[in-house]
Amino acid sequence: MKGKLHDYHLVNPSPWPLLFSITIIVTALGAVGTIRNFYMGKLLLLTGLTSVGITLYKWWKDVITEAVRDKCHTDIVKKGLRLAMAAFILSESMFFFGFFWSFFKAWLFPVYTFDNFIPGDLITWPPHNITPLDPWSLPFLNTIILLLSGCTLTWSHYSLINKDIDSVLKMLGATIVLGIIFSIFQAIEYVHTDFAFHETGEKAIYASNFYMITGFHGAHVIIGTIFLIICWFRAKKNQLSPEDHIGFECAVWYWHFVDVIWLLLFVFLYWVSS
Repeated sequence: MKGKLHDYHLVNPSPWPLLFSITIIVTALGAVGTIRNFYMGKLLLLTGLTSVGITLYKWWKDVITEAVRDKCHTDIVKKGLRLAMAAFILSESMFFFGFFWSFFKAWLFPVYTFDNFIPGDLITWPPHNITPLDPWSLPFLNTIILLLSGCTLTWSHYSLINKDIDSVLKMLGATIVLGIIFSIFQAIEYVHTDFAFHETGEKAIYASNFYMITGFHGAHVIIGTIFLIICWFRAKKNQLSPEDHIGFECAVWYWHFVDVIWLLLFVFLYWVSS
């Protein structure tokens, strides 16, 4: 059955899924160690991030080779890839659902969240020793940037469908630049907060929810930006066509998912709850 008797892609054994899982665990341990000021935490985090980058590069390279050189991505394989991407986005939504659940419980029912609560005490949200960020400063600017990036990415997608490669490269490049700017602004925002990763008492509840949700979303933006950079180079090499651009299509879905999550973040975490 090795010939062309079927349209399915029988994937060769690959080390990358297992190695990627290991590097993610190392990165997570390094992140926790860095936040908690554990010994070797920063080194472990740097090692994990570097390993993640190398593993993703090798894995993406193999997938692109299978698609371009080996022609393994038949119509039925593309259908399976779309279904897998939809399932992946759904699973990521469940992560954010859990994080938002934690945030809404702390915001709407703080009496059940804070330790050592004494009846009659005044409970406020954000806690009285927290100064929330002004939603109409950097958060609002980041909202405009991310929504604009969604527009430029859609423009790029439709340009590909209409075989306008020049517009594809320009609009996709603009999307990548906007994604990088978003990440830079979020880093600046973290610098200007008056609460740290490692807090105690009431501040810990607010800080942990804030950094968990925005940090997890920020990681998605960085991954999405890398995804789009790979698509840009593939478009530059004429590896994308109106009929065959499943990787780019998945990147578009992923980026719009990131857009929607950020809108929820801005409305509830930055604006209404503050």
